[in-house]
Amino acid sequence: MQTNSYTAPNSQHLPIRWKSTGPHFATRKVAPNKLKNRFKTLTFTDSLRTSLDYEPEEGIDKGFRPGLRPTSQGRLPVVIRRSGRVSRYFWDGNCLQLVRVDGRASFFSSDFDDGFRKLFKILGSAVRDFFIPKQVNGNYMYYVKWKFLHRVFSSALQVLATQAMFRAIGIGYSHSLPSAAALNWVLKDGLGRLSRCIYTAGFASAFDTNLKRVRFSTSVMFSLSIGVELLTPAFPQYFLLLASVANIAKQISLASYLATNTTVHRSFAIADNLGEVSAKAQIQTVCFDNLGLLLAALLNMLLKNNQRLYAGLPFIIYPIFSAVDLFGIYQGLKHVHLQTLTKDRLEIILNTWIESGYVPSPAEVSKEEGVDFLWSKGQELWPIRIGCINLKAQMPKLSMMAMQHTSGDDYYFVCMEIFHKGVKRTKQQGILLSIREGARTADIIMGLLQACYIRKALLVRRSWWEKNIVGGNDSFNSVFNEWFQVMEDSKQCAQRDLSVLNEQLLGLGWATKNILLSTQEQARYSFVDD
Repeated sequence: MQTNSYTAPNSQHLPIRWKSTGPHFATRKVAPNKLKNRFKTLTFTDSLRTSLDYEPEEGIDKGFRPGLRPTSQGRLPVVIRRSGRVSRYFWDGNCLQLVRVDGRASFFSSDFDDGFRKLFKILGSAVRDFFIPKQVNGNYMYYVKWKFLHRVFSSALQVLATQAMFRAIGIGYSHSLPSAAALNWVLKDGLGRLSRCIYTAGFASAFDTNLKRVRFSTSVMFSLSIGVELLTPAFPQYFLLLASVANIAKQISLASYLATNTTVHRSFAIADNLGEVSAKAQIQTVCFDNLGLLLAALLNMLLKNNQRLYAGLPFIIYPIFSAVDLFGIYQGLKHVHLQTLTKDRLEIILNTWIESGYVPSPAEVSKEEGVDFLWSKGQELWPIRIGCINLKAQMPKLSMMAMQHTSGDDYYFVCMEIFHKGVKRTKQQGILLSIREGARTADIIMGLLQACYIRKALLVRRSWWEKNIVGGNDSFNSVFNEWFQVMEDSKQCAQRDLSVLNEQLLGLGWATKNILLSTQEQARYSFVDD
């Protein structure tokens, strides 16, 4: 059976002529079973036929046989998917045609509602291709939605703040001095950039270890800086002071944004397409900011005839817009799932492993980690710290015994410490993990896993340890013996779990090559055998 020749308006002709090789094909024999098996590798699956809404035809089965002249007309078993379009190759007996088979080419011939839906689908696909990278994590769309909310209202606030500063400096009034205005503007920009350099140099490691916290805290700082700029018309004599303070905060926020952007984009790229993700992010930023400019322009046009209301507009709009802006940033950061290991993320993973027996995914850790405000840290009992012994927070005898029992084969040691927290300077017990120079990533994971097991054992007998450690009601020997037993048991548990834990970390996509530590956590000790 031969199918009729088919030509569509959107088809592409490829003039490839077929020539018979005559005797060569006539002398070659193909076994029927082998021929059938060879042809099966070229057929489409049932799911693909269903998705393209076509039925198998005999023309393909009978007309196109290996080693025979293609005299039949019909569809070829090759489909091209590109930019949301689905096309298929056809053979009309003389040349190849590439015909769209997704039904979009002739939607204007159907009823209006169906055509409108298809047109909307085409436009939506085009907009998505313009804004969204090809291969990103599933949570990327949620991040972009909250980014849209944040950028639009932030851009509108910046327009209003700039207008307020222009009024404060006197631009647009005949009595203003252009030289004085320019000098004030240059001074406040210079001070802001100098502060940006100082901040970046002092807190560079925090961009990796505390990315979400730094990003959100500097965003709050940026929002407050806009509020300070809005106050400049009320205090024009203090323009340089207010503008400089605001610009310092804005430059610090900009430094944080630029430093953390690459890491955020990398968390979404799943096919090493970091450049594409970054490029699309720039397109999104430009378009969303322009919508914010349009929003601010519309507000100005609506209130230009009411000068009294126009002067008070920034103070009415600012609390609403800034709240929406910060809410968008906060919600967007919740959808950033970082795969790099830090001390805090690794501690969440290890606690889940000890309590539930499995390694959580980056999304689960991100949900538990949150933005992690500064005031929320250190609230857990027996917090674990990585670093060196602090002489002001030490427990002299236990610290001495921990160092004395360290050998050349150990790459870390664990001991207790007591520190003061809060305004009332209340005592709290903690666990110190001190790492030796040359320790590998596996050694750090091993040490932190042992410290987490120690904390679990201490919390089981919390009252006894608090009474004897803080109160000193028992002898040192009993405390040391109990501590030594806890150390041995926890080390055995950590050694037992380490290999399986590493396998699950790699299987879930965690980057286990390095552990990002802060400047204080990077402190190391050297072992001296003398």
